[in-house]
Amino acid sequence: MKTMIMTLFLLILTGNLSAQITGEPITLETETGKIEGTLLCPPASKKIPVVLLIAGSGPTDRNGNNPMMINNSLKMLAEGLFEKGIAAVRYDKRGIAESKGAGLQESDLRFESYVEDAEEWVDWMKKDNRFSEIHILGHSEGSLIGMIAAQKGDVKKFISVAGVGSPAGEILREQLKAQPPMVLQMALPYIEKMERGETDENVPQMLYTLFRPSVQPYIISWFKYDPQKEIAKLNKPVLIIQGTTDIQVTVADAEKLANANKQAKMHIIEGMNHILKEAEIDRQKNLQTYTIPDLPLKEGLIETVAEFIGQ
Repeated sequence: MKTMIMTLFLLILTGNLSAQITGEPITLETETGKIEGTLLCPPASKKIPVVLLIAGSGPTDRNGNNPMMINNSLKMLAEGLFEKGIAAVRYDKRGIAESKGAGLQESDLRFESYVEDAEEWVDWMKKDNRFSEIHILGHSEGSLIGMIAAQKGDVKKFISVAGVGSPAGEILREQLKAQPPMVLQMALPYIEKMERGETDENVPQMLYTLFRPSVQPYIISWFKYDPQKEIAKLNKPVLIIQGTTDIQVTVADAEKLANANKQAKMHIIEGMNHILKEAEIDRQKNLQTYTIPDLPLKEGLIETVAEFIGQ
């Protein structure tokens, strides 16, 4: 009987906790439509810190998922911080998932569009009297977006997780080296043009998906930002987190960021991959974790973030 009662109690407790972590739907009104998000705010008798979670590139939603890969990394991160007494705001980027209505025409989209959205979320959080201080955590490409948005004085601390340490043009050159030499040779003039801020309507079919004219203005706006220069502008506490089994971003990237901002702290997590899960360095086995939604975050990540915010 005692065992049955204890089991029932644990089920009720777990159910209540799950209900608490469902989150509060929140909306950011923009000129082009609504950007939808979720706020997880622990019950508290006093004001608590809040962190804005910014997702990475592509069609990544507020939970860290895209249509092909469901891993729930950012959802788990928000829930883990909730349990540590820290509120978290996460959102679908404009044009993605429930924020699809706020999407711009491809030719009108700029990297700054994402930065401005993050800044607007910071302004939104400032108006909520439940929060004592505002922090930004950017994952992958969200790291660069976040470090630019964090230059505003309203943000107390910035956290980069799996953020690249080089400009996008340099990264693209490295990625294209894995292609046949002819592809890199054809692509280099277009990369160099866009680094100079120039467009080119005459794109060969082989490169059209990458450099189609409608996406060139966005690429130009993205290429001009150097993560090392942007993080150096931050005169506030900075934490750089990187996993050793990340097959997309390396420890060398974290070191570049840390070297660019002498006040920054760097924390390397052994065995953590790009989606913040425990994984082997073997590429195939690593990628298998990208589609396991209930695989927990790598141990130590939530504690590291929470400790930094609490300092």
